Amino acid sequence: MDEYRGGAPDTRDEGGLTTGEVARRLGVAPTTIRSWDSRYGLGPTAHTGGRHRRWTAADLARLERMCALTATGVPPAEAARVVRAETASGPPPRGGTATAPGPRAGERARSRAGSGLRLGDVRQECKGIARAALRLDAVALDGLLDDAIGEHGLVVAWTEVIMPTLQAVGRKWESSGERYVEVEHFLSWHVSGALRRHAPPVAADRPGATTVLACVPGENHTLPLEVLAAALAERGLPVRMFGGALPVESLVTAVRRTGPAVVGLWAQSRTTASRPLAQHVAALEWGVRGARRRPAVLTLGPGWAGQTVPGLPHPPGLAEAVAAVESAAHG
Repeated sequence: MDEYRGGAPDTRDEGGLTTGEVARRLGVAPTTIRSWDSRYGLGPTAHTGGRHRRWTAADLARLERMCALTATGVPPAEAARVVRAETASGPPPRGGTATAPGPRAGERARSRAGSGLRLGDVRQECKGIARAALRLDAVALDGLLDDAIGEHGLVVAWTEVIMPTLQAVGRKWESSGERYVEVEHFLSWHVSGALRRHAPPVAADRPGATTVLACVPGENHTLPLEVLAAALAERGLPVRMFGGALPVESLVTAVRRTGPAVVGLWAQSRTTASRPLAQHVAALEWGVRGARRRPAVLTLGPGWAGQTVPGLPHPPGLAEAVAAVESAAHG
């Protein structure tokens, strides 16, 4: 598993980055990079042998500035003019220009792309996905999410790429007076779609091996359960997913009808986590007299922190939740 990386992107000593690599880091389509080159002269400054041109760190910095300007609504032609002027006169002043303000002195911790998302030392893919989400670029966002899941697998892509980006967008929304609500909703919708595209078909039921997944009443954050459902399907484990805010009566009915080996209850907030509910589900029984069974109940999500139920596992992350389900289903 690769360590998180921060700071300036590695442009590789053998000649820089390809156009595809630059596009992934910036969160734009390769055709956009080529368009900026042909229309506005923002192509690689160094010429190397062979058919494929390479982008240096200075080239990447110019494109990052271009992304930052267009993300704030500056038309591409005007943004390119500003970038070319800044390149000719040296680095842009910390205060920016009249037509395209740059970062203020108090914003030094923000990402190099100017997105304003505090990503810290996370994978480069996070920055590209955040930039695409900030621009509301559906095509680029879908491509980047598909690449991340295809390259790393569902569990690693969620843990090290998608979740850190979602958290960064959420922090930006909380600190900006709800200015980025549309970005958070846009990103969440596309993440859900990517999970469904990459999840294999749900495995056929096996007696005593099914997992029931549901958000507790009042809870509508379904993405973590969606990725858990996809990861279990990837491992051939049958899943019944019931999504957000499942009423208590419906949850009890679903458990009794399916006779699951595991029930996963997600709570994002402490106000929705309910110890009595978890204990009630854990006490449900089914089967013939003398051979009755009960489900293993997993309390999932940060809402259970500090109020976990004795005897009920509380996996801290996706990988641990998958392992707990596998253990119970095969036990």
